[in-house]
Amino acid sequence: MENYLSIFTEYNIPGAFWVNIQLTFWAAIGALVLGTVLALLRISPVASFRAIGSSYVNLVRNTPLTIIILFAVLALYGQLGFTLGGDFQANFFRLSVLGLAVYHAAFVCEAIRSGVNTVPLGQAEAARAIGLGFMPAARLIILPQAFRGAIVPLGNTLIALIKNSTVAAVGSVATESSSVMKSMIEFRADIVIPIFLTFAIGFVIIVIPVGLVTTWLSKKLAVAR
Repeated sequence: MENYLSIFTEYNIPGAFWVNIQLTFWAAIGALVLGTVLALLRISPVASFRAIGSSYVNLVRNTPLTIIILFAVLALYGQLGFTLGGDFQANFFRLSVLGLAVYHAAFVCEAIRSGVNTVPLGQAEAARAIGLGFMPAARLIILPQAFRGAIVPLGNTLIALIKNSTVAAVGSVATESSSVMKSMIEFRADIVIPIFLTFAIGFVIIVIPVGLVTTWLSKKLAVAR
């Protein structure tokens, strides 16, 4: 037990999880914004816009997240010199956030589109009947109901994002949980199982409240039919 407790003085485990939470927070905002735009493209009456949205989703959703983050670090930064400001570590952090947001935006798009499918067709027809165009109808009538119907799939996407934030390790974010765990296992091989259980429990503590809140919101904000 003493050997196990010593790792909490040698390594900043709460700080490692805090980095993952920050990665999740900023990537979730970016994914929500981009995913909403993609959802609008996918339900647009313009065929070319629908094709763009569909192509993005099919391409990105079937590309491994590791490849996307490596592309951001090795191609955008390493070859093209693209930076997002800050020092060396801050730049890699932001590039990893960019990769996470770009990848999960495809899943957010599909979650919102599933919510759009729960909106009765008569709602859109009524919007057109009173003279609303596509964007005003989407902003005022369709999307507010779609978000309420998409709470569960959006929550599932957020949970996946929390767990996928560990992939930022390939983007040279050395202070997040999987990087710290790897270092701990390398230097403290005598307590591998307790180290693994510590990080597993840590993610359970983070993820379970998200699932509970998602379930509560889905019931609270369910659209009455």
